[in-house]
Amino acid sequence: MKNILAVDDEPNNLQLLRQILKDRYNLHFATNGTKALEAAEKHMPDLILLDIMMPEMNGYEVCKKLKESPKMRSIPVIFVTAMSEIEDEAQGFDVGAVDYLQKPLSGPIVRRRVETHLSLVRVQQLEQSRYEAIGMLSRAGHYNDTDTGQHIWRMAAYARALAEAIGWSTEQAELLELAAPMHDTGKIGIPDSILKAPRALSTDEWVVMKTHTQIGYEILQESSAPLFEMAAEIALHHHEKWDGSGYPSGLSGEDIPLVAQIVAIADVFDALTMKRPYKEAWKSEEALAEILRNKGTHFNPKLVDVFEENYPKIVQLKRKWNQFSSPLSDKDRFGG
Repeated sequence: MKNILAVDDEPNNLQLLRQILKDRYNLHFATNGTKALEAAEKHMPDLILLDIMMPEMNGYEVCKKLKESPKMRSIPVIFVTAMSEIEDEAQGFDVGAVDYLQKPLSGPIVRRRVETHLSLVRVQQLEQSRYEAIGMLSRAGHYNDTDTGQHIWRMAAYARALAEAIGWSTEQAELLELAAPMHDTGKIGIPDSILKAPRALSTDEWVVMKTHTQIGYEILQESSAPLFEMAAEIALHHHEKWDGSGYPSGLSGEDIPLVAQIVAIADVFDALTMKRPYKEAWKSEEALAEILRNKGTHFNPKLVDVFEENYPKIVQLKRKWNQFSSPLSDKDRFGG
């Protein structure tokens, strides 16, 4: 059962909420703001029903303190208010509430609102789990590599920007942004003696390194979800080249999946601007010049033109991502 904390300085109101919700949820109660904060920290409820007009500490103040707590800020708060207080509705949303219930309370409405917001919490938790799983899988591919975690998110942001610039829908561009970080998942199967080599790789080492595309594909193609189907395609083909000189299949031109063509440009640009054991970081304008030099050989000429046109946005994204010390600290990144 889900846990709900009901807060009201009027015992009759708490008793009414008990009657409405007792058969469906584990209930906890508090009669003032201080006790509400203590109960929230102790029980970590899935949702809080919070009266506004209470002595000493009103509901707005309680909600604000909840949202200031890293531990409790994600708990949804529904304000319970009398009709005469409805003009303060905007203030409640400003301090972090997700909804209002009006007194006198209606049992069916209370139950429906509670069910709705608990369902939203479950959806948000599933989404967050998906993002974290993508992050962990992406970083697993770089576990023995010298790439920083920022690389996978920066290049994903570049890929999304390029996809949007050629007319992709927001939904498809977001899907690409989630799939792109998994492009090097297969590196988990490459020895660290190769990944961390502070020099150019030997011919035999390159043979081993190239297998990361197939390894990544085999891992990711186990899922039939569109996200992982796209990620598998990218993992397999992001080292193909427009002139057919890439690997693993030697595809050329439009035979290379478009998602892989996009990621190839984003990946190379970001890799060039990173410091590695065998090279210093290139300046952004130097990396752009290299992309332009490889127009029609390594990269799709039309995509290179679009990349050049959107270069100011790419640099802006680079600056944004360089500000973050942890690639998963910015939960809003998936909204663009």
